[in-house]
Amino acid sequence: MTGTTPGYIPHEMLGLLDSRYVDIDEIPWGPARYGTQSKVLFKDNEAKQALMMVKADPGAVLSDHEHTGLEMTYVIEGSLEDDHGKCTAGNFVWRPKGSRHQARCPEGAVFLVLFNGGARSVETGEVFPNFDE
Repeated sequence: MTGTTPGYIPHEMLGLLDSRYVDIDEIPWGPARYGTQSKVLFKDNEAKQALMMVKADPGAVLSDHEHTGLEMTYVIEGSLEDDHGKCTAGNFVWRPKGSRHQARCPEGAVFLVLFNGGARSVETGEVFPNFDE
């Protein structure tokens, strides 16, 4: 198994095939960019998969980016929008590989995002999440 919950100590003593229960409140918010913070709940660098909880400040605007794989997002609080539509609390949006957009959170938001591949910033070329770490 190559997936982990990075830095989550309760998992260190588990067997290879044991279930991994995660107390999300024990994972600190990490700084991100563009008025957001994130918690990495699961990451598999080999498979290029990650599940993250993201908290966006009111007015946050993420960089214009292109998806290098499928992205799926469930909004818990607030809303997430782009030029294609708006996803409100309790709703779901997914974006196919190759799609490009710039997400905004006018009122702020908390959402879960599942990456199968990443997202490449059009401006800098940086890929997020970084699967090389």
